[in-house]
Amino acid sequence: MSPGTLYSTALGSLEKIHQGKVRDIYAVDAETMLIVTTDRLSAFDVVLPDPIPQKGRVLNQISSYWFERTRHIVPNHLTGRPLTSAVRDPDELALLADRAVIVRRLRALPIEAVVRGYLIGSGWKDYQRTGSVCGIALPRGLELAERLPQPIFTPATKAAAGAHDENIPFAQAEDLVGARLAGEVRDTAIALYAFAAKHAEERGIIIADTKFEFGVDAGGRLVLIDEALTPDSSRFWPADTYRAGVSPPSFDKQFVRDYLETLDWNKQAPGPHLPADIIAKTSEKYLEALARLTRAGGS
Repeated sequence: MSPGTLYSTALGSLEKIHQGKVRDIYAVDAETMLIVTTDRLSAFDVVLPDPIPQKGRVLNQISSYWFERTRHIVPNHLTGRPLTSAVRDPDELALLADRAVIVRRLRALPIEAVVRGYLIGSGWKDYQRTGSVCGIALPRGLELAERLPQPIFTPATKAAAGAHDENIPFAQAEDLVGARLAGEVRDTAIALYAFAAKHAEERGIIIADTKFEFGVDAGGRLVLIDEALTPDSSRFWPADTYRAGVSPPSFDKQFVRDYLETLDWNKQAPGPHLPADIIAKTSEKYLEALARLTRAGGS
Protein backbone atom coordinates (compact mmCIF):
# COMPACT_ATOMS: atom_id res chain seq x y z
CA MET A 1 0.00 0.00 0.00
CA SER A 2 1.42 3.38 -1.02
CA PRO A 3 2.38 5.88 1.71
CA GLY A 4 -0.34 8.44 2.32
CA THR A 5 -3.19 6.24 1.12
CA LEU A 6 -6.19 5.56 3.35
CA TYR A 7 -8.05 2.29 2.85
CA SER A 8 -10.17 2.33 6.01
CA THR A 9 -10.57 4.34 9.19
CA ALA A 10 -11.06 3.60 12.87
CA LEU A 11 -11.44 6.91 14.67
CA GLY A 12 -11.21 6.57 18.41
CA SER A 13 -13.14 9.75 19.12
CA LEU A 14 -16.35 8.97 17.21
CA GLU A 15 -18.66 5.98 16.69
CA LYS A 16 -18.56 4.48 13.19
CA ILE A 17 -22.16 3.94 12.06
CA HIS A 18 -21.67 2.85 8.47
CA GLN A 19 -18.98 1.77 6.03
CA GLY A 20 -19.87 2.11 2.38
CA LYS A 21 -17.93 1.17 -0.72
CA VAL A 22 -15.80 4.31 -0.49
CA ARG A 23 -16.96 6.32 2.53
CA ASP A 24 -16.80 5.72 6.28
CA ILE A 25 -19.50 7.48 8.30
CA TYR A 26 -19.31 8.46 11.98
CA ALA A 27 -21.93 9.84 14.33
CA VAL A 28 -21.20 13.35 15.60
CA ASP A 29 -24.50 14.06 17.34
CA ALA A 30 -28.22 13.54 16.79
CA GLU A 31 -28.28 16.01 13.89
CA THR A 32 -24.94 15.54 12.14
CA MET A 33 -22.45 12.96 10.86
CA LEU A 34 -18.82 12.93 9.76
CA ILE A 35 -18.20 11.47 6.29
CA VAL A 36 -14.67 10.32 5.46
CA THR A 37 -13.83 9.67 1.81
CA THR A 38 -11.20 6.92 1.66
CA ASP A 39 -9.00 5.82 -1.22
CA ARG A 40 -11.01 2.64 -1.76
CA LEU A 41 -12.21 2.04 -5.29
CA SER A 42 -15.24 0.00 -6.30
CA ALA A 43 -15.81 -1.32 -9.78
CA PHE A 44 -18.87 -3.29 -10.87
CA ASP A 45 -20.08 -2.71 -7.29
CA VAL A 46 -17.13 -4.65 -5.83
CA VAL A 47 -14.60 -2.91 -3.56
CA LEU A 48 -11.13 -3.66 -4.91
CA PRO A 49 -8.29 -4.57 -2.55
CA ASP A 50 -5.92 -1.80 -3.67
CA PRO A 51 -6.42 1.88 -2.75
CA ILE A 52 -5.83 4.65 -5.30
CA PRO A 53 -3.46 7.33 -3.93
CA GLN A 54 -5.08 10.77 -3.48
CA LYS A 55 -8.46 9.48 -4.67
CA GLY A 56 -10.37 10.28 -1.48
CA ARG A 57 -9.05 13.82 -1.28
CA VAL A 58 -9.86 14.38 -4.95
CA LEU A 59 -13.43 13.12 -4.55
CA ASN A 60 -14.02 15.20 -1.44
CA GLN A 61 -12.65 18.37 -3.02
CA ILE A 62 -14.59 17.93 -6.27
CA SER A 63 -17.83 17.23 -4.39
CA SER A 64 -17.32 20.28 -2.18
CA TYR A 65 -16.63 22.36 -5.29
CA TRP A 66 -19.92 21.31 -6.91
CA PHE A 67 -21.94 21.53 -3.69
CA GLU A 68 -20.90 25.18 -3.34
CA ARG A 69 -21.77 26.00 -6.96
CA THR A 70 -25.14 24.25 -7.17
CA ARG A 71 -26.86 25.70 -4.09
CA HIS A 72 -29.02 27.80 -6.40
CA ILE A 73 -30.48 24.56 -7.81
CA VAL A 74 -30.86 22.44 -4.67
CA PRO A 75 -29.63 22.59 -1.05
CA ASN A 76 -27.02 20.04 0.01
CA HIS A 77 -26.05 18.19 3.15
CA LEU A 78 -22.93 20.19 4.09
CA THR A 79 -23.04 22.00 7.44
CA GLY A 80 -19.95 24.15 6.95
CA ARG A 81 -18.70 23.17 10.39
CA PRO A 82 -14.92 22.71 10.75
CA LEU A 83 -13.62 19.24 11.54
CA THR A 84 -12.14 20.60 14.79
CA SER A 85 -15.68 20.97 16.14
CA ALA A 86 -16.06 17.18 16.13
CA VAL A 87 -12.52 15.77 16.23
CA ARG A 88 -9.89 16.89 18.73
CA ASP A 89 -7.05 14.39 18.26
CA PRO A 90 -4.25 15.97 16.16
CA ASP A 91 -3.32 12.67 14.49
CA GLU A 92 -6.93 12.03 13.49
CA LEU A 93 -7.29 15.57 12.18
CA ALA A 94 -4.18 15.10 10.05
CA LEU A 95 -5.61 11.83 8.71
CA LEU A 96 -8.89 13.52 7.79
CA ALA A 97 -7.43 16.65 6.17
CA ASP A 98 -9.13 17.41 2.81
CA ARG A 99 -11.06 14.13 2.89
CA ALA A 100 -13.79 14.59 5.53
CA VAL A 101 -16.85 16.79 6.02
CA ILE A 102 -19.54 17.23 8.63
CA VAL A 103 -23.03 16.83 7.15
CA ARG A 104 -26.65 16.91 8.21
CA ARG A 105 -28.47 13.68 8.99
CA LEU A 106 -31.24 13.24 6.43
CA ARG A 107 -33.57 10.51 5.20
CA ALA A 108 -31.87 9.09 2.12
CA LEU A 109 -34.11 8.20 -0.81
CA PRO A 110 -33.86 4.55 -1.99
CA ILE A 111 -33.00 5.42 -5.62
CA GLU A 112 -29.97 6.51 -7.61
CA ALA A 113 -30.72 9.53 -9.80
CA VAL A 114 -28.87 8.79 -13.04
CA VAL A 115 -28.68 11.35 -15.86
CA ARG A 116 -27.28 10.35 -19.25
CA GLY A 117 -26.18 12.88 -21.84
CA TYR A 118 -24.34 10.42 -24.09
CA LEU A 119 -24.95 6.84 -25.18
CA ILE A 120 -22.42 4.67 -23.33
CA GLY A 121 -22.14 1.84 -20.81
CA SER A 122 -25.31 -0.03 -19.89
CA GLY A 123 -27.31 2.56 -21.83
CA TRP A 124 -25.53 1.61 -25.06
CA LYS A 125 -26.12 -2.08 -24.42
CA ASP A 126 -29.80 -1.43 -23.73
CA TYR A 127 -30.11 0.69 -26.89
CA GLN A 128 -28.51 -2.03 -29.02
CA ARG A 129 -31.06 -4.55 -27.75
CA THR A 130 -34.20 -2.44 -27.67
CA GLY A 131 -33.66 0.93 -29.34
CA SER A 132 -34.41 2.47 -25.95
CA VAL A 133 -32.57 3.23 -22.71
CA CYS A 134 -34.46 2.16 -19.60
CA GLY A 135 -37.68 2.28 -21.57
CA ILE A 136 -37.02 5.74 -23.05
CA ALA A 137 -37.23 5.49 -26.85
CA LEU A 138 -34.35 7.09 -28.75
CA PRO A 139 -33.81 7.90 -32.45
CA ARG A 140 -32.61 5.06 -34.65
CA GLY A 141 -29.02 4.89 -35.85
CA LEU A 142 -27.22 6.43 -32.89
CA GLU A 143 -23.57 5.47 -32.47
CA LEU A 144 -21.59 4.43 -29.41
CA ALA A 145 -20.78 7.48 -27.25
CA GLU A 146 -23.04 9.75 -29.34
CA ARG A 147 -24.57 12.78 -27.68
CA LEU A 148 -28.26 12.27 -26.97
CA PRO A 149 -30.81 14.76 -28.34
CA GLN A 150 -31.38 15.79 -24.73
CA PRO A 151 -30.28 14.41 -21.34
CA ILE A 152 -32.44 11.59 -20.01
CA PHE A 153 -33.22 10.52 -16.45
CA THR A 154 -32.83 6.79 -15.80
CA PRO A 155 -33.24 5.92 -12.11
CA ALA A 156 -31.72 2.87 -10.47
CA THR A 157 -32.10 1.02 -7.22
CA LYS A 158 -29.38 1.47 -4.61
CA ALA A 159 -27.69 -1.89 -4.15
CA ALA A 160 -26.56 -3.28 -0.83
CA ALA A 161 -22.88 -4.08 -0.37
CA GLY A 162 -21.82 -6.78 -2.80
CA ALA A 163 -24.91 -6.43 -4.97
CA HIS A 164 -25.34 -4.57 -8.26
CA ASP A 165 -27.40 -1.44 -8.88
CA GLU A 166 -30.37 -2.14 -11.13
CA ASN A 167 -31.89 0.26 -13.65
CA ILE A 168 -35.62 0.73 -13.09
CA PRO A 169 -38.40 2.46 -15.06
CA PHE A 170 -39.53 5.86 -13.84
CA ALA A 171 -42.87 4.37 -12.81
CA GLN A 172 -41.05 2.16 -10.31
CA ALA A 173 -39.22 5.18 -8.91
CA GLU A 174 -42.64 6.77 -8.43
CA ASP A 175 -43.77 3.68 -6.55
CA LEU A 176 -40.70 3.84 -4.30
CA VAL A 177 -40.76 7.52 -3.33
CA GLY A 178 -44.09 8.87 -4.60
CA ALA A 179 -44.94 10.59 -7.87
CA ARG A 180 -44.34 14.16 -6.67
CA LEU A 181 -40.94 13.45 -5.16
CA ALA A 182 -39.84 11.26 -8.08
CA GLY A 183 -40.66 14.12 -10.45
CA GLU A 184 -38.73 16.57 -8.30
CA VAL A 185 -35.72 14.24 -8.20
CA ARG A 186 -35.82 13.87 -11.99
CA ASP A 187 -36.09 17.58 -12.70
CA THR A 188 -33.44 18.51 -10.15
CA ALA A 189 -30.99 15.86 -11.38
CA ILE A 190 -31.35 17.01 -14.99
CA ALA A 191 -30.88 20.66 -13.95
CA LEU A 192 -27.72 19.75 -12.00
CA TYR A 193 -26.36 17.80 -14.96
CA ALA A 194 -27.07 20.60 -17.44
CA PHE A 195 -25.36 23.19 -15.21
CA ALA A 196 -22.32 21.01 -14.57
CA ALA A 197 -21.98 19.82 -18.17
CA LYS A 198 -21.75 23.42 -19.41
CA HIS A 199 -19.19 24.32 -16.73
CA ALA A 200 -17.08 21.24 -17.47
CA GLU A 201 -17.22 21.63 -21.25
CA GLU A 202 -15.75 25.13 -20.88
CA ARG A 203 -12.80 23.42 -19.18
CA GLY A 204 -12.28 20.71 -21.75
CA ILE A 205 -14.28 17.91 -20.12
CA ILE A 206 -17.44 16.21 -21.35
CA ILE A 207 -19.63 14.78 -18.58
CA ALA A 208 -21.14 11.82 -20.40
CA ASP A 209 -23.36 10.75 -17.52
CA THR A 210 -23.58 11.04 -13.76
CA LYS A 211 -25.56 9.84 -10.79
CA PHE A 212 -26.79 11.70 -7.73
CA GLU A 213 -28.21 10.71 -4.40
CA PHE A 214 -30.85 12.73 -2.60
CA GLY A 215 -32.37 12.84 0.83
CA VAL A 216 -35.19 14.78 2.44
CA ASP A 217 -35.11 16.83 5.61
CA ALA A 218 -37.71 16.87 8.37
CA GLY A 219 -39.82 19.29 6.34
CA GLY A 220 -39.78 17.05 3.27
CA ARG A 221 -37.41 19.34 1.33
CA LEU A 222 -35.17 17.65 -1.25
CA VAL A 223 -31.44 17.78 -0.42
CA LEU A 224 -28.41 16.67 -2.46
CA ILE A 225 -26.28 14.21 -0.44
CA ASP A 226 -23.32 11.81 -0.70
CA GLU A 227 -21.10 13.07 -3.56
CA ALA A 228 -21.58 15.27 -6.59
CA LEU A 229 -20.19 14.99 -10.13
CA THR A 230 -16.97 13.19 -9.23
CA PRO A 231 -14.90 10.73 -11.28
CA ASP A 232 -16.51 7.96 -9.21
CA SER A 233 -20.09 8.99 -9.94
CA SER A 234 -19.62 10.27 -13.51
CA ARG A 235 -17.97 9.54 -16.83
CA PHE A 236 -15.54 12.35 -17.73
CA TRP A 237 -14.17 12.48 -21.27
CA PRO A 238 -11.56 14.85 -22.76
CA ALA A 239 -13.44 17.10 -25.18
CA ASP A 240 -10.50 17.60 -27.53
CA THR A 241 -10.30 13.94 -28.57
CA TYR A 242 -13.99 13.02 -28.38
CA ARG A 243 -15.75 11.52 -31.37
CA ALA A 244 -18.83 9.36 -31.64
CA GLY A 245 -18.39 5.75 -32.65
CA VAL A 246 -15.60 4.86 -30.24
CA SER A 247 -15.38 4.55 -26.47
CA PRO A 248 -13.50 7.70 -25.42
CA PRO A 249 -10.59 7.78 -22.97
CA SER A 250 -11.65 9.02 -19.57
CA PHE A 251 -10.71 10.90 -16.39
CA ASP A 252 -12.61 8.49 -14.20
CA LYS A 253 -12.68 4.90 -12.99
CA GLN A 254 -13.80 3.68 -16.42
CA PHE A 255 -10.05 3.28 -16.95
CA VAL A 256 -10.05 0.61 -14.23
CA ARG A 257 -13.25 -0.99 -15.54
CA ASP A 258 -11.68 -1.32 -18.99
CA TYR A 259 -8.68 -3.10 -17.47
CA LEU A 260 -10.89 -5.40 -15.42
CA GLU A 261 -12.85 -6.36 -18.53
CA THR A 262 -9.65 -7.94 -19.90
CA LEU A 263 -9.46 -10.32 -16.93
CA ASP A 264 -11.10 -13.68 -16.32
CA TRP A 265 -13.12 -12.33 -13.39
CA ASN A 266 -16.82 -12.89 -12.71
CA LYS A 267 -17.36 -9.40 -11.23
CA GLN A 268 -18.08 -10.87 -7.82
CA ALA A 269 -16.15 -10.31 -4.59
CA PRO A 270 -13.32 -10.61 -3.90
CA GLY A 271 -12.02 -8.23 -6.53
CA PRO A 272 -8.63 -8.73 -8.20
CA HIS A 273 -5.50 -6.79 -7.33
CA LEU A 274 -4.53 -3.99 -9.70
CA PRO A 275 -1.07 -3.68 -11.29
CA ALA A 276 1.07 -0.76 -10.09
CA ASP A 277 0.86 1.05 -13.44
CA ILE A 278 -2.97 0.89 -13.46
CA ILE A 279 -3.04 2.29 -9.91
CA ALA A 280 -0.63 5.11 -10.79
CA LYS A 281 -2.44 6.06 -14.02
CA THR A 282 -5.82 6.02 -12.27
CA SER A 283 -4.51 8.38 -9.59
CA GLU A 284 -3.18 10.68 -12.31
CA LYS A 285 -6.55 10.74 -14.06
CA TYR A 286 -8.40 11.68 -10.86
CA LEU A 287 -5.92 14.47 -10.12
CA GLU A 288 -6.22 15.81 -13.68
CA ALA A 289 -10.02 15.86 -13.39
CA LEU A 290 -9.72 17.93 -10.21
CA ALA A 291 -7.29 20.36 -11.81
CA ARG A 292 -9.38 20.84 -14.93
CA LEU A 293 -12.78 21.16 -13.28
CA THR A 294 -11.74 23.62 -10.59
CA ARG A 295 -9.56 25.97 -12.60
CA ALA A 296 -10.87 29.47 -13.14
CA GLY A 297 -12.43 30.40 -16.46
CA GLY A 298 -12.79 28.27 -19.52
CA SER A 299 -10.31 26.14 -21.41
